[in-house]
Amino acid sequence: MHWLHRWQNWLVAAALLLIVLFGCRLWPHPPLRSWQPSSTAVYDSKGHLLRLTLASDQQYRLWVPLKDISPQLVDGVLLHEDRWYAWHPGFNPYGLLRGAWITYARRGSPQGGSTVTMQLARLLWKLNTRTPLGKLRQIARAVQLELFYSKHDILEAYLNFAPYGANVQGVATASLVYFGKPASQLTLPEALTLAVIPQNPSRRLLTGEGANNTLISHGLADARNRLYRAWLSKHPQDASLTSLFALPLALRPRSRLPFEAPHAVDQILAAQQLNDNTRSAVVTTTLDLGLQRILERQIALYVQRKASVGITNAAAVLVDTRDMGIKAMVGSADYRNAAIQGQVNGTLAKRSPGSTLKPFIYALGFDQSVLHPQTVLRDVPTSFGPYTPENFDGNFLGPITATQALIRSRNIPAVWVASQLHQPTLYDFLQQAGVSRLASEQHYGLSLVLGGGEVSMQELAGLYAMLANRGVLRPLRLRTDDPQQEGTRLLSDAASYMVTDILRQNPRPDEVIGSQALRMPVAWKTGTSWAFRDAWTAGNVGPYVLVVWIGNFDGSGNPAFVGVEAAAPLFFQIIDALRAEHVPLNEPIRAMPANLKRVQICLASGNLPTQWCPQTGMTWFIPGKSPIRVDSIYRPVVMDDATGKPACPPFDEKHTHVEVYEFWPSDLQRVFEQAGMPRRRPPVNPECNGSERISGLPPSITSPLRSSAYTLRLKQLAEERIPFTATNDADVRGLYWFVDDAYVGRSTPGEPLYWQPHGAGRYTVRVVDDHGQADQRILDITLVE
Repeated sequence: MHWLHRWQNWLVAAALLLIVLFGCRLWPHPPLRSWQPSSTAVYDSKGHLLRLTLASDQQYRLWVPLKDISPQLVDGVLLHEDRWYAWHPGFNPYGLLRGAWITYARRGSPQGGSTVTMQLARLLWKLNTRTPLGKLRQIARAVQLELFYSKHDILEAYLNFAPYGANVQGVATASLVYFGKPASQLTLPEALTLAVIPQNPSRRLLTGEGANNTLISHGLADARNRLYRAWLSKHPQDASLTSLFALPLALRPRSRLPFEAPHAVDQILAAQQLNDNTRSAVVTTTLDLGLQRILERQIALYVQRKASVGITNAAAVLVDTRDMGIKAMVGSADYRNAAIQGQVNGTLAKRSPGSTLKPFIYALGFDQSVLHPQTVLRDVPTSFGPYTPENFDGNFLGPITATQALIRSRNIPAVWVASQLHQPTLYDFLQQAGVSRLASEQHYGLSLVLGGGEVSMQELAGLYAMLANRGVLRPLRLRTDDPQQEGTRLLSDAASYMVTDILRQNPRPDEVIGSQALRMPVAWKTGTSWAFRDAWTAGNVGPYVLVVWIGNFDGSGNPAFVGVEAAAPLFFQIIDALRAEHVPLNEPIRAMPANLKRVQICLASGNLPTQWCPQTGMTWFIPGKSPIRVDSIYRPVVMDDATGKPACPPFDEKHTHVEVYEFWPSDLQRVFEQAGMPRRRPPVNPECNGSERISGLPPSITSPLRSSAYTLRLKQLAEERIPFTATNDADVRGLYWFVDDAYVGRSTPGEPLYWQPHGAGRYTVRVVDDHGQADQRILDITLVE
């Protein structure tokens, strides 16, 4: 008790001191990291630096935790700057006295005697420490730091804020700038080099030119080697590295900081919504620098080679369908070329996609029971209400399978398929797929099929990745920390598989007969926008989706901007380059759709074959969904041996024989005639009164268009006429038209009947052929002034 009474004042003082210390530590205070704004380091998925940005105060300053800094660098800094760091309260009295004696008493070179904590205080509060009063302020601030922060935090902050010449601050930044590597991967010579720079960065970084555009500093090398000699006294095991310190010290200049994948990095930085103090200092992207450089190199070579035909700009994006990561993005042919607006990211620009949306029209048709891959469509002159599309080449091919119509990018069949879609239409599908900034569906009408709307390259890449992922739409990823979402199913796995199978049959533009087996399977499609403003090629190869665009950012056209002629060669040039660089292009293993079957069909009609069909083939078929019926093109006709005309029933087998005729619908028959290949018309015997006829196809109204409203001018109502047209079976000779059950006239196959409405309203239009088969539809008419 006597001892306690004797020392109680000291014990109380010690307790109060401990309370103050704990109170300071527990008192809310901002982390040291937040005192200075940070740069952002953007890396590819393999750890290659793509860009180091400036912080908001125009400094290169990258924060990394102390555990991610080379221990040799940490020990070298403490050995060089502050050997008593772990023991002093923020300042070292011996160091201060020694510095004052040399500076003021002996009039030698100024010696600061500053500890690591004092140097951090000078950096944070921007103190002038050349005067005694400034030095006292520095000591006070250093004590403040020691009260509020741990030794670990102070050392971590100093290493991240230390000056390394010009506007380079912090060991992480200096390591990237001068040695091109993270601070955790420094060798001992590199670590000790960075340890001595902050003491006098302006003098020690006075450099000369070296080999390979490096910088040589003899003064820095001398300072580093002196530190190495001191280092050996504590780490004698590193004496074997002496030969490395005899080599010239070469630093990489700041001008050689990487500036890779500029459009992708710009997109990432623009998407960062956090401010400089709290945003992530390190961003790891899904990009692969090797793949990025392949695309950049091929685009540069292609544009250089095609400059004579006015191709000066191009863009491309490569997506890995397995995780939806963007592996390479080239937004323009030359980021630094102002003449082509090179800093514009073409992969985000909204452009007309041309025919690149056609695969999705057919996929929706497969899902909505409109057709199957071998359904025979009509490539004939057709009006869809006021919209009359034409093919790119201005020609019509007549009957064509859905597979060939998609491969050969025929417009009329695609528009017809789109006109049959419902729940969803193509417009609904694009909205569900996240295509942004679409106008109303009425604004586009059926022209949306042929590129009337606008999509971006990234949106188009997402759509083609959906085909590769069997109908499941998943968002693109540009950062590794972006979540991999399960996605939304927009197409069935069967429809996606069938469309991909069709696109794989599309031959390369440079393909020769017999060489297809040597090529890698690529499911691809081209597109050309109106007025030759955009040339596209998009497709799937192995695990990747590649989209290529050729055009001008100012929207000017060029007759050379044709998808198959301008974009497709670059598309396959990139694929060949990927193969040459041994990029793995094996397609991911995916199971066949369980509900997909193969059935035999008659090639002429795409329907189930009869005994009269001369050529049969196979097609994919979804049971319960794909439309299928018995072929009606090839039909037997019983002919009278004596007259050569169709025999009237009952037939006399001894005096008749059977001949097979092709019963083509009227619109296809007309195309054959225009092409100089008329088909033999099936004979008709008027004496039989139709009794000899085998039931054929009913007529199908082609005008007025289904689900369309006609708007007529009131003042010109007496002059307005609406054409009635229909396709009919081959042996039909007349079509009879009715409006609301009132007979309005007769037309011959292939010829329109013009009807004059007498007012607004809803009418029922019906057509009956001369065999009694009929079709009808609703016609809405509105009047305007």
